[in-house]
Amino acid sequence: MQSQHIALIRTLFQSRLATLEHLLESARTHFRDDESFLQKRLAADMLPFGTQIAFTCNQPRNFALWCDGKPANHLDPDVTALAQADEHIANTKELLSGAHVEDTKLAEVTRIELGQSLYLELSGHAYVNEFLMPNFYFHLVTAYDILRMAGVPIGKRDYMLHLVPSIRKE
Repeated sequence: MQSQHIALIRTLFQSRLATLEHLLESARTHFRDDESFLQKRLAADMLPFGTQIAFTCNQPRNFALWCDGKPANHLDPDVTALAQADEHIANTKELLSGAHVEDTKLAEVTRIELGQSLYLELSGHAYVNEFLMPNFYFHLVTAYDILRMAGVPIGKRDYMLHLVPSIRKE
């Protein structure tokens, strides 16, 4: 039997990673391969665009690792080259495509290490819905916002790319 919830989560992450790829490609075109945009940030105390790529990828990456019973393993956040950003996204998509586990995994309690001897214990459902998804969207939106602020000609359609195939015209 196909896992309905796990498959839906995997599909959601995959489609939003495609959005991240699209945003990166839009920036690449706008900046004509000038990689300095990877260091742009919304505010001095916020992390740069390149780090937002890594942090966005960490969520589906850690979901896939969790599905495999492996501990979280974060990507290098110091993304200073387009090739590195592309690699983070491609590797995350590949790892995610192998995430096949029964939906019963979502009932299991998981421990999330937060550093400084802090941790959370959450059900799989809570791990996905209360930890992974909010972090995923936070970093995806922050990446989008940095590009908008930097003048990349993107809009809501670029962010909601997953809905474009469903658009109809009367």
